[in-house]
Amino acid sequence: MLKQSIATNAAVLTLFALVTAGTLAVTQITTKEPIERAIRQASAKALLEIIPLERHSNDILVDTYPVPKTYWSQLGLNQGGDINLAREENGRITAVIIPAVTPDGYSGPIKMLVGVNRDGTIAGVRVTSHSETPGLGDKVDLKKSDWILQFDGLSLQNPPSAEWKVQKDGGVFDEFTGATITPRAVVNEIHQVLEFIAKHHQQIFNVPVSKRAVEVESTEHAPEKKPTMDTEQN
Repeated sequence: MLKQSIATNAAVLTLFALVTAGTLAVTQITTKEPIERAIRQASAKALLEIIPLERHSNDILVDTYPVPKTYWSQLGLNQGGDINLAREENGRITAVIIPAVTPDGYSGPIKMLVGVNRDGTIAGVRVTSHSETPGLGDKVDLKKSDWILQFDGLSLQNPPSAEWKVQKDGGVFDEFTGATITPRAVVNEIHQVLEFIAKHHQQIFNVPVSKRAVEVESTEHAPEKKPTMDTEQN
């Protein structure tokens, strides 16, 4: 009797595990595409806030260049990342968007995108992910404060490199009342990005159009295929 009960319970548990695994698999399959689409839309929104459509003629979401592995550490990219390229119609790169992560936030890593123009000035910065304290460190988020906009138009020369610090450290950038760690981390990381660009400007701003970007552009601009007579009749 005991053996029969154990066998029954084992069978029930096995069936439950199989059903649960199947449900999870189906859920993953059915939600994967919507999640990827949502991520793409969010990424596109952030990129276009930094470099608006009128400033480029290509799809900056697919026209990318991988960050060289030797510079992942400088940019805080544990698993690498892609540089998004903004081009004119003639293919000339006018600006780039660099992914960066500072590990020095008060509550954890702060992920951001830093847009840099061809002349070395900042096109814009957006924090895309953080866990900073609400009402204090979260002011790096444009939804909470316009603090992040102060970097627009700045460069390694303006202000001088030595002044790329928060005011408490002898620099020119405002810190938040009651919160210095978060803005300090963001300022330092943006400075790292500018130094990276300055060192590799020639290489990055002369990247040829990728095969994938060409294929996407061709698909988007291809003339619409007209239905045949048979299709129209059906």
